[in-house]
Amino acid sequence: MAMASLTSMPHEVLEHIAFFVATETFLGPPTPVVPLVSACRLLNSCLSITHNHLLYARIFAHKYDILPALRRFGAQQPSPSILAAELQRRCFFLNRMRRRLDSLTNSTLADNSNENVRSVLWTAYLMMLENDGKNEEQLRGYGRIDEWLHEYWFSEGGASGSVSAIKANNWPSNTEQTSLAMWLFWFLLKPEKYLDNASSWKVVNVLKIFALAAHKYNLTSPSWIEFVPKPHLGSSKNTMYYLGSHPLTPPPLAAPAILSFLTLVNKMLESPSTLGYAAVTRPSISPSLGPCRSLEWECEWGRCISLGQAYFNKFLTDSYKPGSVEGVWEGMFTYTEFTAYSALLSGAPPPVLEKSMVVRHRQTWKLREYHLLSADPSHSDSGIEMDSDNVDPIPAGDPLRSYFPTGTHISEHPGWIEVRESRDKPPLLYHRAASARVGANDADCKGQSCVLDVIITGEGHSAWGQFNLVGRIRPCDGFISLCKEYVDGDRGRWLYRGYLVGTENGNLAGRWRDTLSPAEVPGYEGCFTMSRRR
Repeated sequence: MAMASLTSMPHEVLEHIAFFVATETFLGPPTPVVPLVSACRLLNSCLSITHNHLLYARIFAHKYDILPALRRFGAQQPSPSILAAELQRRCFFLNRMRRRLDSLTNSTLADNSNENVRSVLWTAYLMMLENDGKNEEQLRGYGRIDEWLHEYWFSEGGASGSVSAIKANNWPSNTEQTSLAMWLFWFLLKPEKYLDNASSWKVVNVLKIFALAAHKYNLTSPSWIEFVPKPHLGSSKNTMYYLGSHPLTPPPLAAPAILSFLTLVNKMLESPSTLGYAAVTRPSISPSLGPCRSLEWECEWGRCISLGQAYFNKFLTDSYKPGSVEGVWEGMFTYTEFTAYSALLSGAPPPVLEKSMVVRHRQTWKLREYHLLSADPSHSDSGIEMDSDNVDPIPAGDPLRSYFPTGTHISEHPGWIEVRESRDKPPLLYHRAASARVGANDADCKGQSCVLDVIITGEGHSAWGQFNLVGRIRPCDGFISLCKEYVDGDRGRWLYRGYLVGTENGNLAGRWRDTLSPAEVPGYEGCFTMSRRR
């Protein structure tokens, strides 16, 4: 009698019942709806995922964050059938994660292949780039990703192979999979979980290898030496994402490894003398972003797209939001004993780095950001008349001098700078970020002035003295390169290179290196993190 009453209901009512049953439990797949769909042929024909894509698209939107994807796809919106398929795909890989089938190398599952691990990692990584709250809750609450990542990185049989490699005096793997897993570790890191834990220093020592071994774990890919990198045809493997297969490439693991390493070290060694500079901002949980946490990762999404392209853009891409580094930054730089680092460059194994002492120093930067615009609005403030219809940035120069051509002269004025590549060439005017109307790139400008090139100037101080900073931003991936030169002249010139990880509440993270070693060979390097002054 009850079945007869159910099958006699209007189709719309049945859909409401199915949606309520499927979403009564937020975490995990909508399995409670299975008995209803399987009750009879009539219910199956109107409520199964094969026959009702719209119902399962609604279920997807209830369980996962969908607005970031809609925002990023623009006019090309995913259809209900695509959202229903994405629901199935995520449930499949989150279930694998929950059962921890791919986190260990000794899994007994027959199809525990590299492709499964890759798909699990890409699914979780893209979910975090879209995270407005729901995605993270599904990953933590249902997928138990914290346990998965801990096994992957720090267990004897972890699928990353890091612990076993270090024990065997070998360097851990540096692959697409380990890059994805390290970014996930940073996105989801809760430092308080590693306090009062006997194994915490084991975690720190693994991260230390990736953070400090600059000669093994590159900060950038493509190489930092190239300001406009050469094409890399055929080097990217496509990734399944909503509308189909996309050429996405994750940034290298060095930046999140540095952030994770220094965050845990500072938390575990926390003292009144370090509280002022030890904290690293956690953008994914910043309350100022409200429900739109994913906005923090717009540039990370843009970076994945840009790095996945065969040809790199010579103008600024969505990998960097103009004006993001303007302001005052506080943080630290670290260095290891020179003899230990020299041994590493001569072929010493990881234990040399594990046992070496890491020294930390505070520093403060005050940065100003200047933009070369595609259509210069006015030069009335400078008194210089220029034809700005065809503006090109200064060409790529010496990577050890932050890509400035030899002989470049910069004159700084209130609100703008004048940049001369040489005396026989006309100057270029770069406008201060705070006073320029800007777009991300030419495709998005819509009549506004668009940023073609970014130059950064500034000054700062540390225990080593006062210094000046000047640098550029690589257009294709938002890679920041700053020359640091001490005012007193006896500390030399150092090159600070890294990324802004997170936009509104992000951190500058990367490595410094000496400028005496040729750019194409490894030099003496350390790492740094900087957070915006609160």
